[in-house]
Amino acid sequence: MISSIRGEVLHTGLDHAVIDVSGFGLHVSATAQTLSQLRVGEQVMLRTSYVPRQDEAPLLFGFAETGEREIFTSMLSISGVGPRLALAVLSVHSPQDVRRAIRDSDTAAFTRVPGIGKKTAQRILLELAGKLVLDEVESAAPGAPQSEGSAPSGASAEVTAALVSLGWSEKDAEKALGAALHAEPTLSEADTSTLLRAALRGLSGAGASDVRR
Repeated sequence: MISSIRGEVLHTGLDHAVIDVSGFGLHVSATAQTLSQLRVGEQVMLRTSYVPRQDEAPLLFGFAETGEREIFTSMLSISGVGPRLALAVLSVHSPQDVRRAIRDSDTAAFTRVPGIGKKTAQRILLELAGKLVLDEVESAAPGAPQSEGSAPSGASAEVTAALVSLGWSEKDAEKALGAALHAEPTLSEADTSTLLRAALRGLSGAGASDVRR
């Protein structure tokens, strides 16, 4: 089992990064939050989850925070929830948001994730109740450092592309992003992951295409 990797960032994409580990370029799928912290040419250490698949190539998922990996691996223990859907949950909600939703039995929080219906949301709440406890001390502490000032160049395009990859049309993605920016002007200075979450909240009632599991 591969529990962590350390190496130079060779490339970052919309949903993955390539990390040079001892001369091998490893394709690592990751959340927008984790990807926003990676810079090409810099050294990085990621906590990882290795997902073997029958008759298919295995997948490697990387997380900048231990909390993200814990949520991810817990989600995989639930029947009907695959790695792509677990990653989608972390693209919409922070680890603390997921813990809070479980504590409060908040079905709506999970149905806001593209690909999760009411029955799956209820199954998540049932199976993870008592397993993912909200850390009140952690929730009061500042989160991982993020860039200050304006959003990274091309953030809007990255968010649109990420939404399209989750099953939304480009038109709906652009409309949701525009609505989010109109409702919260301060988002113009936010990073990619924050913009993505805001746009997904706006799309939550539109009826999601199934996320590939």
